Amino acid sequence: MTLSEILANDELRHHEFPVSRSGIFLGHAGVCPLPRRVAQAMIDCATGGTLGDQEIFVMDRLTEARQLGAQLLHCLPEEVALVGPTSLALSLVAAGLNFRRGDNVLIYHDDYPSNVYPWMALAERGVKVRLLNLRHLGVIRQVDVMGQVDEDTRLVALASNHFISGHRLEHDAIGKFLRERNILFCLDAIQTLGAFPTGVEQVDFLAADAHKWLLGPCGAGLFYVKKELHEKFNPPIYGWHNVRCPDFVAQEKIEFRSGSKKFEAGTHNLVGLTGLIAALELALEIGVEAIAAELARKRAWLVPVLRAKGYTVLNPEPKPENVSGITSFFAPDKNLAELHQRLAVAGVTASLRADRQGQKYLRFSPHYYVTDAELQRAVDLL
Repeated sequence: MTLSEILANDELRHHEFPVSRSGIFLGHAGVCPLPRRVAQAMIDCATGGTLGDQEIFVMDRLTEARQLGAQLLHCLPEEVALVGPTSLALSLVAAGLNFRRGDNVLIYHDDYPSNVYPWMALAERGVKVRLLNLRHLGVIRQVDVMGQVDEDTRLVALASNHFISGHRLEHDAIGKFLRERNILFCLDAIQTLGAFPTGVEQVDFLAADAHKWLLGPCGAGLFYVKKELHEKFNPPIYGWHNVRCPDFVAQEKIEFRSGSKKFEAGTHNLVGLTGLIAALELALEIGVEAIAAELARKRAWLVPVLRAKGYTVLNPEPKPENVSGITSFFAPDKNLAELHQRLAVAGVTASLRADRQGQKYLRFSPHYYVTDAELQRAVDLL
């Protein structure tokens, strides 16, 4: 199945993406609807679990999940841990690293809270938490990072794509700069995984749940830890799965398992992981490069149309490497809450977001299976 086949064949599109039968879904930067094959994989797993030991039924697929995740991230399977919520994986990094008093971390305070609170909590351990100073909401450039780190910076934690502005981070360039200075780089990739290429060559840690652009279930995600850091980074969680216990007998000494299993303390979210596998297979089948090109094309169409209607669009003319699938907009004379409700009544799912100053934004985040005609109908409602 190709992207062009999906967009040219409504019968196929409605079959693979049931949400498209009854509405226009422009909320993939929030929580996605499940494709048919992802939901079916989860149903099959749950049904199989009624016939006996539900864990044994799917345990052999964990290796497959790591391999598919590694293929998407361009890394080794043993660097991929199956840790669900992004918040959990980011918290494992923040709590598991050994920081010295006086170290500092650089974060962006107006990032999504999942990538803010775990780092803010480090202040209790004597770590200085620096807040990135920017000229525009969510528009992080390499020069901004370069000017706000120093010899005491231990880690920089950023998102691969800002959830309101839609500015996609040039994470490879930033990561290369940080690596040359022995500064760790942690990436919250939930807004690009499955939508735009998100390699980890210049990243030390990456976390992303599947429930946005990857079109997977909630609470089933990927956690990347660079192989060279496995021995230096001990997670602050302990269980039967990540600590060695031969024959399920607790030992006198805590000894973590090797590889990415070190970061998976206990029993997996098996139903969710089968959905994650199906979602990874779908993304790889369509091709992330093709998906990225289609999302960029959709945004390039949306921006001038919205501006012609009098809306101010955030990040209206990004460089190609900063384009994402998110288009956020507002107008001072418009009641965006009412517009959001009008869209919902008409069967259009969009998102209503606000910044620190209380400015509200409507956010469109269509995925590749949304047609141009559907986008036009949504815009007409504005």
